[in-house]
Amino acid sequence: MPASDQTPVVVSIVVPVRNEADNIAPLVAEIATALDGRWGYEIIYVNDGSTDATSERLTALMAQRPSLRQLRHAVSSGQSAAVRSGVRAARGAIVATLDGDGQNNPAFLPELILAIERGDGRIGLAAGQRVGRKDTGFKKFQSRIANTVRGAILRDGTRDTGCGLKAFPRDVFLSMPYFDGLHRFLPALVHREGFEIAHVDVIDRPRHSGVSNYGFFDRLWIGIMDLAGVWWLIRRKKPTPAVTEVK
Repeated sequence: MPASDQTPVVVSIVVPVRNEADNIAPLVAEIATALDGRWGYEIIYVNDGSTDATSERLTALMAQRPSLRQLRHAVSSGQSAAVRSGVRAARGAIVATLDGDGQNNPAFLPELILAIERGDGRIGLAAGQRVGRKDTGFKKFQSRIANTVRGAILRDGTRDTGCGLKAFPRDVFLSMPYFDGLHRFLPALVHREGFEIAHVDVIDRPRHSGVSNYGFFDRLWIGIMDLAGVWWLIRRKKPTPAVTEVK
């Protein structure tokens, strides 16, 4: 059941996009197919400074789908900023994310959402882990190196943090320290807050059209600094002391 004035929003689907005009309609239809009749939901597209027809395509589609919303960044601010904008605007207690290029299959969204619901407050993140990746050999090589280094340093128990398919309680995400690149380190930061992580294997697909707009290689050195910063945050975390009120 799509979200409406009468249907409470339980799940918010956040899709960060930049210049993905031709991928919008097919992906929105797939998200609706995956969720209709299961949860009250909304789909929040965060238009991260697109210069193509992304905004116009979304506006036209919003007239047909009341559950669809569009947020716009005046200038491109990056994927982490787009995800955060979507989460902050979300009406659902559970947020799920996926990339806007069509490579993430929305058919896996219910499994991620159910992992959060069934976790009874213990699960802070349900993380998709790609199998059968359809990226170029060079991009897969980049990701393999990045994931190996990150895993060795942070020991977050996740082999693929770059997968856009994720679900988490909204309040857990907003409780974590924000920085550019946050979305790449969610497993480690969720562990830091004392939550468990559920892993879901998801099958990767080729993108529907266009070229990648968010990449790893162009932020290599920033990524190294981010890794050092997250390692420091984890090392500095102390257990929350027990508190009793004296009357």
